[in-house]
Amino acid sequence: MQSEADPHFNEVQDTPAEVDATFRTLRRIAITYFVVFLVVLAAFPVLTITLDWWTESRLIGNLSPAFLFAGVGLYVVFAVMGIAAATLSSSVESRMLGHQRQGEATASESWADTSQQKPDGS
Repeated sequence: MQSEADPHFNEVQDTPAEVDATFRTLRRIAITYFVVFLVVLAAFPVLTITLDWWTESRLIGNLSPAFLFAGVGLYVVFAVMGIAAATLSSSVESRMLGHQRQGEATASESWADTSQQKPDGS
Protein backbone atom coordinates (compact mmCIF):
# COMPACT_ATOMS: atom_id res chain seq x y z
CA MET A 1 0.00 0.00 0.00
CA GLN A 2 1.29 3.45 -0.88
CA SER A 3 1.37 6.33 1.54
CA GLU A 4 0.97 9.98 0.68
CA ALA A 5 4.63 10.50 1.60
CA ASP A 6 5.66 8.30 -1.33
CA PRO A 7 6.75 10.53 -4.26
CA HIS A 8 4.93 8.23 -6.71
CA PHE A 9 1.64 8.39 -4.78
CA ASN A 10 0.04 10.98 -7.07
CA GLU A 11 1.41 9.36 -10.23
CA VAL A 12 -1.31 8.40 -12.68
CA GLN A 13 -1.25 4.86 -14.04
CA ASP A 14 -2.82 4.69 -17.50
CA THR A 15 -3.96 1.37 -18.88
CA PRO A 16 -2.29 -0.08 -21.99
CA ALA A 17 -5.57 0.33 -23.87
CA GLU A 18 -5.66 4.06 -23.06
CA VAL A 19 -2.07 4.50 -24.14
CA ASP A 20 -2.68 2.57 -27.37
CA ALA A 21 -5.80 4.60 -28.20
CA THR A 22 -3.92 7.83 -27.53
CA PHE A 23 -1.01 6.69 -29.71
CA ARG A 24 -3.34 5.82 -32.60
CA THR A 25 -5.13 9.17 -32.31
CA LEU A 26 -1.87 11.14 -32.19
CA ARG A 27 -0.51 9.16 -35.14
CA ARG A 28 -3.65 9.99 -37.15
CA ILE A 29 -3.25 13.68 -36.29
CA ALA A 30 0.43 13.63 -37.30
CA ILE A 31 -0.33 11.91 -40.62
CA THR A 32 -3.14 14.37 -41.36
CA TYR A 33 -0.92 17.39 -40.73
CA PHE A 34 1.88 15.81 -42.79
CA VAL A 35 -0.52 15.37 -45.73
CA VAL A 36 -1.63 19.00 -45.38
CA PHE A 37 2.05 20.01 -45.27
CA LEU A 38 2.74 18.08 -48.51
CA VAL A 39 -0.31 19.57 -50.25
CA VAL A 40 0.74 23.12 -49.34
CA LEU A 41 4.30 22.41 -50.43
CA ALA A 42 3.20 20.75 -53.69
CA ALA A 43 0.81 23.61 -54.46
CA PHE A 44 3.73 25.97 -55.08
CA PRO A 45 5.20 24.23 -58.17
CA VAL A 46 1.74 23.35 -59.46
CA LEU A 47 0.71 26.99 -59.34
CA THR A 48 3.98 28.01 -61.00
CA ILE A 49 3.42 25.59 -63.89
CA THR A 50 -0.30 26.18 -64.40
CA LEU A 51 -0.79 29.91 -63.75
CA ASP A 52 1.25 32.47 -65.66
CA TRP A 53 0.15 35.37 -63.46
CA TRP A 54 1.59 33.54 -60.42
CA THR A 55 5.12 34.40 -61.56
CA GLU A 56 4.60 37.22 -64.05
CA SER A 57 2.32 39.66 -62.23
CA ARG A 58 3.70 42.15 -59.72
CA LEU A 59 2.34 43.07 -56.33
CA ILE A 60 4.01 44.83 -53.42
CA GLY A 61 7.45 46.28 -54.23
CA ASN A 62 7.49 44.77 -57.73
CA LEU A 63 7.44 41.22 -56.28
CA SER A 64 5.48 38.37 -57.82
CA PRO A 65 2.85 36.42 -55.86
CA ALA A 66 5.08 33.34 -56.14
CA PHE A 67 8.02 35.14 -54.56
CA LEU A 68 5.89 36.60 -51.78
CA PHE A 69 4.36 33.21 -51.06
CA ALA A 70 7.76 31.50 -51.01
CA GLY A 71 9.41 34.29 -49.01
CA VAL A 72 6.70 34.98 -46.46
CA GLY A 73 3.58 32.89 -47.00
CA LEU A 74 5.13 29.46 -46.53
CA TYR A 75 6.69 30.48 -43.22
CA VAL A 76 3.38 31.82 -41.93
CA VAL A 77 1.44 28.76 -43.12
CA PHE A 78 3.96 26.34 -41.59
CA ALA A 79 4.07 28.24 -38.30
CA VAL A 80 0.27 28.19 -38.06
CA MET A 81 0.21 24.48 -38.93
CA GLY A 82 2.86 23.70 -36.33
CA ILE A 83 1.08 25.61 -33.59
CA ALA A 84 -2.25 24.01 -34.52
CA ALA A 85 -0.77 20.50 -34.56
CA ALA A 86 1.01 20.97 -31.23
CA THR A 87 -2.08 22.44 -29.58
CA LEU A 88 -4.36 19.69 -30.88
CA SER A 89 -1.92 16.93 -29.90
CA SER A 90 -1.47 18.33 -26.40
CA SER A 91 -5.20 18.67 -25.83
CA VAL A 92 -5.88 15.15 -27.13
CA GLU A 93 -3.17 13.67 -24.93
CA SER A 94 -4.29 15.52 -21.81
CA ARG A 95 -7.91 14.60 -22.47
CA MET A 96 -7.20 10.91 -23.12
CA LEU A 97 -4.51 10.25 -20.51
CA GLY A 98 -4.01 11.09 -16.86
CA HIS A 99 -7.61 11.32 -15.70
CA GLN A 100 -7.70 8.22 -13.58
CA ARG A 101 -6.63 9.92 -10.32
CA GLN A 102 -8.69 13.01 -11.09
CA GLY A 103 -11.79 10.84 -11.53
CA GLU A 104 -11.06 9.03 -8.27
CA ALA A 105 -10.55 12.35 -6.46
CA THR A 106 -13.82 13.72 -7.83
CA ALA A 107 -15.67 10.56 -6.85
CA SER A 108 -14.25 10.62 -3.31
CA GLU A 109 -15.08 14.33 -2.97
CA SER A 110 -18.66 13.77 -4.07
CA TRP A 111 -18.90 10.79 -1.68
CA ALA A 112 -17.59 12.97 1.16
CA ASP A 113 -20.14 15.67 0.31
CA THR A 114 -23.04 13.23 0.30
CA SER A 115 -21.87 11.39 3.42
CA GLN A 116 -21.73 14.68 5.38
CA GLN A 117 -25.36 15.47 4.60
CA LYS A 118 -27.96 14.67 7.21
CA PRO A 119 -30.51 11.98 6.44
CA ASP A 120 -33.23 14.58 5.95
CA GLY A 121 -31.29 15.99 2.92
CA SER A 122 -29.82 19.11 4.58
